Amino acid sequence: MLKETVIRSDDVPREDRLAYWAESVGQTHAPVRMRSEHAGDFHAQMRVLELGTVSVWPQTFQQLIIQRTPKLIRRSDPELYHVSFILKGTGITTWDDHESVYQPTDLYFNDSSLPWEIRTDAHPVSTVSLELPKSIIPLPRRMTSQMLPRRMPTQGGISVLLSQFLLQVVKDADTYEPSDGARLGRVAAELVAALFAHAVEDESLVPPDTRKRTLVLRIKHYIQSHLHDPHLTPTAVAAAHHVSVSYLHRLFEGEEATVAAWIRLRRLEAARRELTDPALRALPIHGIAARWGFLRAADFSRAFRNAYGLAPNDYRRGQERPAS
Repeated sequence: MLKETVIRSDDVPREDRLAYWAESVGQTHAPVRMRSEHAGDFHAQMRVLELGTVSVWPQTFQQLIIQRTPKLIRRSDPELYHVSFILKGTGITTWDDHESVYQPTDLYFNDSSLPWEIRTDAHPVSTVSLELPKSIIPLPRRMTSQMLPRRMPTQGGISVLLSQFLLQVVKDADTYEPSDGARLGRVAAELVAALFAHAVEDESLVPPDTRKRTLVLRIKHYIQSHLHDPHLTPTAVAAAHHVSVSYLHRLFEGEEATVAAWIRLRRLEAARRELTDPALRALPIHGIAARWGFLRAADFSRAFRNAYGLAPNDYRRGQERPAS
């Protein structure tokens, strides 16, 4: 599993909780000043997942006013970009003479070198946050500094890829090896760089390797979203992304499987999960197969046996059998 640290305000006495949380955020992001209507009994928690030089931290906290002041910046600036995907709650960010309201499903970007203030509303806020050293973003510093702070709605494209990536890392943290951390951190940096370049409508600023990796991630997200379509083929995927089939295959040369094999594996994984779902026990196996794009039950059975060593029916019975 990824290296993880869990921080809870409830682990310290009530009167120390807000100060403890401010210190924890200061160590994870950058020194900040905090105030809260719940200062006497403040509740918050976060998990910090290490992805090499990058960190991802899902957090939930009560109403807060958070300030990154010029004095704090002079005292300590770790030179970080901060990204938050808002899951729950709303707030207002102010900097210079600007103001921006963020709400659920927004991406919020910030910079440890800039002064700002965030005021959340009365309800708890939940986010998945990302910290990246500025040095690993392969874009001109002058360009990125003109963009932050910034709110980006996740309406499609790269912003959706980044938000889904953050959620997936948090969800699957236990399934990764510690050695996967640095690789995931590089993916995060590439997605942030691609999103920055897209925001200024100059994707030529993104290095070729980053553009290629981002395209692969976009294609995988498209495949994952269209697994139910029985006509999902490499030809259809290439057409949807305006590339040739031969170029699509070249993109996947460095991946764990070919395009067709990757589609088949994702479908099999989805079907395998449904075979063990008690709520779907009455659904015939051929029905599950059809739901995930397998039009012929025999094709599904053969592919499933090759992948997992058991026929779908035997696998389902084995999962239903109570432990002795």
